[in-house]
Amino acid sequence: MKKARETARELALLGISQLPSNPELLEAKKLQDVVLAAIRTLTTEVQESLETAASEVQRGSDKLLSSEIRAPDIESARAMVREAVELTQTAINRLGSAMEFPEIIQLANQQDVRTYALQILAKVSANRPEIDELLKEALVDWQIERLPRIDRDIMRIAIAEILFLGLAEQVAVNEAVQLAKRYSGDEGYRFINGVLRRVVDRINAQAVSH
Repeated sequence: MKKARETARELALLGISQLPSNPELLEAKKLQDVVLAAIRTLTTEVQESLETAASEVQRGSDKLLSSEIRAPDIESARAMVREAVELTQTAINRLGSAMEFPEIIQLANQQDVRTYALQILAKVSANRPEIDELLKEALVDWQIERLPRIDRDIMRIAIAEILFLGLAEQVAVNEAVQLAKRYSGDEGYRFINGVLRRVVDRINAQAVSH
């Protein structure tokens, strides 16, 4: 059985992209809106991953059929199929998460899950500029806009929990890594771990300077 805060965090992550960023509009949302938004996110992403994977397989197949067994073409086709397999694996992982939704929905009826999910969403929404500025400073050779949406949202939630919800830094980073292992790519959780550790260093440096 998932703990209340884990469930709340997961709901917030999945619902965040489907919900209004305006704090006043967000206040009016009920938790069933968050749950519906989360389900919509999962199903859309599974569908997109499978469609992209199917397209990659088709491209690889076409390349093989049209080539005269030239080594570069075969290697290129192999790369497309590998990419398709990875995308399919991501979709399967997301489907696995969707299969757990009956349990998440049941837990979402608990007051502490509802409260914390909406607190996370409200804090991220109200403090987005400050959170994103910290992220930008910690991103080495990356622009925040180029990050996968799910990675960006995982890190926003972790920073909001540290700065505005009193969660211990190490706990917030660990929870973000666990979310990334479920919802991001293979390299996603390592990248997120590194960026968040730099964010924590900056937060601590600012605290000392003040």
